Amino acid sequence: MKIDKFSRPASCDIFCNVVDNYGDIGVSWRLARILAKEHGLRVRLWVDDLHSFAMLCPEADVTREAQHCRGVEVRRWIADAFPPLPACRPPSPACGRGDGGEGVKGDEKLPDVIPAELVIEAFACKLPERYVAAMAAQRHKPVWLNLEYLSAESWVEDCHQLPSPHPNLPLTRHFFFPGFTRKTGGLLLERDLMVRRDKFQNDAGLQRTFWQGMGMEMPRSGTLKVSLFAYENAAVGGLLDVWAQGGDPVLCLVPEGRILPQVRQYFGEVASIDSPRPLAGEGPGERGNYSRGNLTVRVLPFVEQDRYDELLWACDVNFVRGEDSCVRAQWAGKPFIWQIYPQHDAVHWDKLQAFLGLYGASLGAESSRAMQGLWKEWNDEGKAWQAWPAFVAARGELGRRAQAWARELAWNDQALNLLDFSRKIGRMRAFEN
Repeated sequence: MKIDKFSRPASCDIFCNVVDNYGDIGVSWRLARILAKEHGLRVRLWVDDLHSFAMLCPEADVTREAQHCRGVEVRRWIADAFPPLPACRPPSPACGRGDGGEGVKGDEKLPDVIPAELVIEAFACKLPERYVAAMAAQRHKPVWLNLEYLSAESWVEDCHQLPSPHPNLPLTRHFFFPGFTRKTGGLLLERDLMVRRDKFQNDAGLQRTFWQGMGMEMPRSGTLKVSLFAYENAAVGGLLDVWAQGGDPVLCLVPEGRILPQVRQYFGEVASIDSPRPLAGEGPGERGNYSRGNLTVRVLPFVEQDRYDELLWACDVNFVRGEDSCVRAQWAGKPFIWQIYPQHDAVHWDKLQAFLGLYGASLGAESSRAMQGLWKEWNDEGKAWQAWPAFVAARGELGRRAQAWARELAWNDQALNLLDFSRKIGRMRAFEN
């Protein structure tokens, strides 16, 4: 194992503890694929919930401890893979491979797993103690990064790449913050994504194929196409009302998720998302088809990431939630509404406002008010239906802003930044030695 000052790492371990349904694993899986496919790294993705992973990678076998999926080695992250270290007190030369009292005894067996040159703990998940000890035992210590949550707040720039030395072992972890400015780590973006997006959006044949793949014909001209991927939200009923009562047809696509029971209840059906009850006239595999007034709602099966990108490209307005789908909506270049993950101390409002400040900085006053109004009401589970008409009226300017924003951000490639930072750490160590 060697990271010299001229090279990037050749191998990477990514650890993901699934907490928020598909947000954590969505980002980790996307990063793993980019590092493997576009940068040639040997990537191992450690996941503690293979069932959530399999929703994003349908060919994955949830019963297997190790498997290869799309160029990435996927490992089940279970305690047995990294049994706890025995207690080792007081500190002694034979106890620990660092300076303190934690670590392994000289005759204690380290896990069979040899740490990669680049180790990423996603979203502050805690690495197994024994794995950390194995990192410390390496002659050339891995570059250890804590991939943080995405935020547009200004303090992120000051904390990006900050070191955090291990209290007892000869290891240093660095914080790596994704973000929207040059002083942050940027955003995940596949090398060919913009080309594929533009081709899709300018090719009626590709769009027709997409809609047929979703089990429907291409929507008629003049139909407003809306994707609705959201957490539970008390505002959804009012929004469905205003769409149903509006003067233009609205087609709402709802991927299976937490908002679905409320959508079903709106149409008078009570069903869980785990056992959707077909409506009369539904064919095999159909998950729901509802209509009221000028509103048609189609429930879609959960789609993997590439398919979800196409859904965002095909729709005129996208409701997204959490982090990964929010970033993908930005690459789609369409007006969107972000439902941020709520936090008990309400700090998510600061994050939301910080993003609105950056994203909406160049908007005219009327469009800015329209966007802020709907985002606030949607996140507050308030009167989103009242804010909707102004948002739709501003759709032209919001669409142009969305396109420009995607172009502005495309230069700041998170995977490249991450690898360049790894090389920088290697260079610093070379000088230290």
